[in-house]
Amino acid sequence: MINRKKKLRIIQFFLLSISLIILYFSYSNKFIVKEKIISEEIQEKLSQQIQDQTKAGDVFFNISYSGIDLSGNRYVLNAGEAINDRDKPEKIYMKKIDAVFYFKDETNLKIYSNEGIYNNKTLDMLFKSNIRAFYQNSSLIAENAEFLNTKGLLIVSDKISVKDENGILFADKLFFDLNNQTLNISAFENNKVNANINIK
Repeated sequence: MINRKKKLRIIQFFLLSISLIILYFSYSNKFIVKEKIISEEIQEKLSQQIQDQTKAGDVFFNISYSGIDLSGNRYVLNAGEAINDRDKPEKIYMKKIDAVFYFKDETNLKIYSNEGIYNNKTLDMLFKSNIRAFYQNSSLIAENAEFLNTKGLLIVSDKISVKDENGILFADKLFFDLNNQTLNISAFENNKVNANINIK
């Protein structure tokens, strides 16, 4: 009788041990974290990106600035992404920009660009890459535009094309005097402005 009880306990212990081993191997794989090995080259790139971002400053998304320039015109400047400059905190580097200038004569100038810089002290603005501007019935395409608040000037340059109801104009540089509401056009090649104007 005693031998039989011992045999039963040994069998029970053996079955319990097997059950525990099966359970351990069944569930232990679910908790193992699989490590991904990252090459040294990728680690260096990631480290450099983190350092660059730290030097550049903080990143903001969907920001908006508004104010009144020295000429008394109201403006609103929006950006999909912006990074402040830690060395020059007044400079804000922006991407996906749209800006609207509300002039005192109740007309609006809308400017869109891929990139730009906003100076929150001088209120100067630089628009770069794929610039599109719209004023009344005219549209403009260019690569660079700079709003100089202290001078009341908007200077547009590089691959300029202006289209309105009178025709199409091509030029190297446009100077908009916002105070006097005048436009000066210049071309570097042969000192001639290339224009195609429809006269009605």
